[in-house]
Amino acid sequence: MTATTTHTVLRAEGFSCPSCVHKIEKQVGRLPGVEAVKVHFASARIEIDHDAERVSVDDLVAAVAKAGYAAAPSTF
Repeated sequence: MTATTTHTVLRAEGFSCPSCVHKIEKQVGRLPGVEAVKVHFASARIEIDHDAERVSVDDLVAAVAKAGYAAAPSTF
């Protein structure tokens, strides 16, 4: 069985410093099924490549919240 990778973009709120980027990448990257996390500080975008069967968008949003920031799925 081959895993299908899904590319999800979240919009984050509450970024105040570049170190926030590392906290979010570390927290989201710990989730099983997450292959890559890239936080764009300037645009407050979080791009995540993940196996949608193992980790849902809600799980990703919850991991960002656990790092101390609000996030929601983005349409662009």
